[in-house]
Amino acid sequence: MECPNQTAPEDFVLSGFPYPEELKLPLLLFFSVMFALTLAGNSLIILVVISDLQLHKPMYWFLCHLSLLDMAFSSVVVPKVIAGFNSRGKIISFTECVTQIFFLNFLGCAESLLYTLMAYDRFLAICKPLHYGNIMSWKACLILSLGTIIGGCLNSTFQTTFTFRLPYGQRNSIDYVFCDIPAILKLACADTELNELMIFIDIGLVAMTCFLLILASYAYIVIAILKISSSEGRHRAFSTCSAHLTVVVIYYLPLFYRYMRPSSQDSMDGVVSMFYTTITPLLNPVIYTLRNKEMKTALVKLWSRNLE
Repeated sequence: MECPNQTAPEDFVLSGFPYPEELKLPLLLFFSVMFALTLAGNSLIILVVISDLQLHKPMYWFLCHLSLLDMAFSSVVVPKVIAGFNSRGKIISFTECVTQIFFLNFLGCAESLLYTLMAYDRFLAICKPLHYGNIMSWKACLILSLGTIIGGCLNSTFQTTFTFRLPYGQRNSIDYVFCDIPAILKLACADTELNELMIFIDIGLVAMTCFLLILASYAYIVIAILKISSSEGRHRAFSTCSAHLTVVVIYYLPLFYRYMRPSSQDSMDGVVSMFYTTITPLLNPVIYTLRNKEMKTALVKLWSRNLE
């Protein structure tokens, strides 16, 4: 697409998602409550893990890491969505848009890598219990956690730089809920096929590889669990792993739906994106708390101490 004036706009206008005027206040309250619950729920996970010595294990270290990423993920998107219910809040500066895209990709990639680490941790704990302590030491946990941050940062730097190397004209209306690479590419004054291909490849290399590694880990885990003679032992192992597998599915399905179709014009894309940036960070602490006996016990102990 050729633009008569290739000076990048100072501001963008986010169209948001269409809704009847009478739903404006209910939707505003909905997203505000969701955001508050997301921050509270994930903060509670971190507090419970820190306060209970029984939870000072690699599995819960990674869970705290996930809670931090979830809070950051939600904070990058939801406040701007809430502000968008006011006409002035729909405006986002060029710099803010670049920043939002960088952190969205950074946090998304870091979470994908972290989910893979969490599956690997469960694989070691269940399939290689005698070697677990030596392999998954605290030093290894720290290095692996830093690896997810560095990997996410490098991936996002490449994607963001590759996106904004394109020329942009004065068109500034983004037909989306927040700044996202596929939505921004529609405003570019150049052929974006290479960028769309890179998005597809990036998702294929990072998200799909992580997803397949997670599935492979759980295939070995299921085989190992079925060999456990005690029904209580099998139930405990399944309950611990099912929580992680559940959040993996609800995270990856919307992600694949959105980014494996970068040139899509589907109006549902914005709604799907809100799911993995808003709903998933809220559901994670709920799922891990309700489906994990150690977490529930620690939560009750913390509650009891506060009542004394």
